[in-house]
Amino acid sequence: MKASTKQQTLVVSCPDSAGIVAAVSGFIADRGGLLVEANHHTDLQQSWFYMRNVIDMRNSDVSFSSFKAQFQEIAEAFQMQWSLRSANTRQKVVLLASRLSHCLADLLHRWQDGELECDIPCVISNHEDLRRMVEWHGIPFHHVPVDRGDKSAAFAKTLEITQRHEADSVVLARYMQILPTQFCEAYSGRLINIHHSFLPSFVGADPYQQAYDRGVKLIGATCHYVTEDLDEGPIIEQDVIRVGHNCDRQEMIRRGRDVEKLVLARGLRYHLEDRVLLQGNKAVVFS
Repeated sequence: MKASTKQQTLVVSCPDSAGIVAAVSGFIADRGGLLVEANHHTDLQQSWFYMRNVIDMRNSDVSFSSFKAQFQEIAEAFQMQWSLRSANTRQKVVLLASRLSHCLADLLHRWQDGELECDIPCVISNHEDLRRMVEWHGIPFHHVPVDRGDKSAAFAKTLEITQRHEADSVVLARYMQILPTQFCEAYSGRLINIHHSFLPSFVGADPYQQAYDRGVKLIGATCHYVTEDLDEGPIIEQDVIRVGHNCDRQEMIRRGRDVEKLVLARGLRYHLEDRVLLQGNKAVVFS
């Protein structure tokens, strides 16, 4: 069910102290807001507080801009890191892919069905293979080949296209390139990747063959934010599926791709709905 256009999402993280929930709830009530969804969590070891509130303002005459300006006083009092997003605001999400189609096709299908509430201004790929599928959805496709000898020009072009389309977030839907530090920093906390959960257990080429050789019983996938440290960014979502001795390499790949699609879609949806709060290299997810 789509959110009311009078809804807004307030996300807060700050040092833990007494009275935060009361102060925020009272502020909302005093302005005629109704709490549609309320989540909060305290990390006792770090003494850090997290909160996500979905607020319905249909019975309030306080504008979005006024609500945001007035909340600043509470934010300063509790040293909050915070954001407020209106349900009228849709993120622009640029998708990057290479040759594998399963994750990209799944995201495009969910987007077409309205399951992912965002705009997709373009898809960028270092290969031409997925052009017809992307353009069938009415989305611009940009082919930016990557020269193995010098990748810098391709990455600069990819970043330029992404920024020209005013992307709020970027998703690597099995984009088989390691992005440079400049790209990671430009979209810090907004750059999402999917990979199989064998890492770091099975690194290098053909992890499914390595897993088959070891006789693993579970395979899975991890959705995470990208940082300059390869595959070590904050984890958004994970899942696994059981395999057995009767699963050969190809069957493992098939099942693994099923999990990858599901985990990436969940992770992106949590991100779009402001359910992910970051603190250092850890993500708190109000799923």
